[in-house]
Amino acid sequence: MEKRCIECYSVDNRITPLLKPLECLENHTQYICGTCGRCICIEHDPVRGLQRWNFPFKSVEIAKLYLRTADFTNKKPCGIYEIKSETGRISYKIFEDNKALEFYLKKNKDKVCEKMQPVFHAEEYFEYKNTQVRKLSPDEIKKYMSERK
Repeated sequence: MEKRCIECYSVDNRITPLLKPLECLENHTQYICGTCGRCICIEHDPVRGLQRWNFPFKSVEIAKLYLRTADFTNKKPCGIYEIKSETGRISYKIFEDNKALEFYLKKNKDKVCEKMQPVFHAEEYFEYKNTQVRKLSPDEIKKYMSERK
């Protein structure tokens, strides 16, 4: 079994950003894991009014890559929930708690969460000493990109 970072839940400390990594690192605020150094986009999208972790994900594993930013933003363990659309499409969304999930489902009548429980979440929320939230310098971006597989 692969070893996950205790802070950011990832087995690969350079896997993110997934989409347009250079553009994201250059333009977005990053949560920098104090344990493994992985950068996770924590930017607020002004158009949608959401942060990256609010978006739907194709798999639990992809959602896990962004879960720590939700935990950090809310200062408590959040959860990944399986959401099914009326067409049968399955996606995974991160919610602060069951109340936030229920609010989402009321607004999105074409979606259901059959289990109404997270498929993954941390047991407790911890602050980590070396964590940073900021934009990276050009040198940091170059180094991070060179370390990606």
